[in-house]
Amino acid sequence: MVFSQWNFFGLSFAVLGKLNSDDIYYMVKGDHMREMTKANLTNAFAGESQAHMRYLIYADQAEKDGKPKVANLFRAIAHAERVHATNHFKTLGELGDTVANLASGVDGEHFEIYEMYPAYDAVANLQDEKAALRSIHYALEAEKIHEKMYEDAGQVVSGGDDISIEKVYICPVCGHTAAHEAPDKCPGCGAPKEKYREFVAQG
Repeated sequence: MVFSQWNFFGLSFAVLGKLNSDDIYYMVKGDHMREMTKANLTNAFAGESQAHMRYLIYADQAEKDGKPKVANLFRAIAHAERVHATNHFKTLGELGDTVANLASGVDGEHFEIYEMYPAYDAVANLQDEKAALRSIHYALEAEKIHEKMYEDAGQVVSGGDDISIEKVYICPVCGHTAAHEAPDKCPGCGAPKEKYREFVAQG
């Protein structure tokens, strides 16, 4: 077997294979990524992520339209897009341990609460886009809850423990999020308790 390292256009490779064999494998070490490739992969991650969500939404609509097999097709391909997005995300080096991921979640929610959605709300208000204002309001109020949940979870996990929340409830209308038990009435949109979707921790 031959094992060596060499550089090609600034990338470090490890070469593993037999002499005079066609079966030689090249593996990028991942010490760094060129900016153009990084930008392309970041855009690809965004595109695959959006496709994943679009197809899940399309699947729900297909169910309502009485087309369960089409719904299944959308959900299956949505999963494939998730695989692609996950591959891109990991290749970009964005995946950390749970403590780091919770911190990243806090940062993302914080940005949405204090920068992104207020700016979007201002534009929608200026242009009198009432449907957009409602959608933005729903998201903004839910993100405030999410930020606090991630912060609290981060403190617990940093100490080496798991959180005590076994059940999480999500309003299917506005995304309001509640731990342990759903409220009798959604404070965000007024949806009744029975409409909430329950998420139960496994294991």
